[in-house]
Amino acid sequence: MLRKPIFVFCMTLALVSMACSLTINLPVDQVTAGPTQEQEILVKEPDAASADVSLSFGAGELAIAPGAQAALISGKAIYNVEDFKPNLSEDGNKIKLTTGNLELGGIPNFDNEIKNEWDLKLGDMPMHLTISAGAYQGSYELGGLSLQSLDISDGASDVSLAFSEPNLIEMDSLRYSTGASNVKLKGLSNANFKSMIFRGGAGDYTLDFSGKLRMDAVATVEAGISHVVIIVPKDMNVKLIFKGGLANIDVSKDWDHTGNQYVMQGQGPLLTINVDMGAGNLELKTQ
Repeated sequence: MLRKPIFVFCMTLALVSMACSLTINLPVDQVTAGPTQEQEILVKEPDAASADVSLSFGAGELAIAPGAQAALISGKAIYNVEDFKPNLSEDGNKIKLTTGNLELGGIPNFDNEIKNEWDLKLGDMPMHLTISAGAYQGSYELGGLSLQSLDISDGASDVSLAFSEPNLIEMDSLRYSTGASNVKLKGLSNANFKSMIFRGGAGDYTLDFSGKLRMDAVATVEAGISHVVIIVPKDMNVKLIFKGGLANIDVSKDWDHTGNQYVMQGQGPLLTINVDMGAGNLELKTQ
C-alpha cells in the first residue's frame, strides 16, 4: 500500500537532484553608452476639453512638475543610448510619449555610464495622466495641476510623489501599482480624489494624507510583506479598517482602536482607509 507514496517521493527527489545539477545559460544583452544627446519635448494643448496623456518610461530618471507655459508638455530628454530616443505620438487629444525602441532578447546588462533622463513640465489643462515605468528613480510634483485621473504603475523603483498644492479639479481615481520599491506619497488629501488604490509588493511605502480633504474619500492599500507608514493630520476625520495576516501594527496615541478598526475623530469630510496586508509592519502616525 505504500508503494505509490514511496515512488512519488523517489521521483520528486530525482527531479530535484537533476534540477540542482543543471546549468542554465540565459541570454544577456549588453547595452553600451554612446554620445550624450539632448532632445527638446514640446506638446501643444489639443483642441479639446481635456487630454489623455500616457508616459511610458524604462530605466533611468524621470522628473515631472507643473509649469509648462502655453503647452500641455514641455521639457527635455537626455540620453546616451540611441534606442532610448523618445517617441512622441499625437492623435487628437491622445498623447503618448515613450522611451525609444530598445528591444531586448535577454537579460539587460547596462553599462555603468548609461544615461536616460526626462525632465518634464505639465500644463494645467484638464487631463487623464497615465505613467508606466520600469526600474527607475521618479520625482513627481503634481500640485496645482488639473488631473481628472492618475494611474501609475512601475517595477523596482525609488519614487517621491507630492501634491504640495491642491489639484485644481476633482479627481475621479488615483491608482498606484508598484513592485519591490521605495515609494513616498505626500500631500495626498490635496489630490482631491474620490477613490484611491495603492498596490505594492515587498517594499517600503509611505502614504502621507496631509493637505485639505474637500470631500468624503476612500483609499485602499494592498501590500505583501512590506513596511507601510500611513500619516494623517491630527484634525482629520479618519476611519481605518485593517484586514491582513501577520502584520505588526504600531499606532500613535491619537487613534482609537476597536477590533480591526482604527478611528480618529476630527472635523470635515471622512477619509476611509482600507488596508490589506499579508505580513510586515504597519505604522499609523499623525502630524
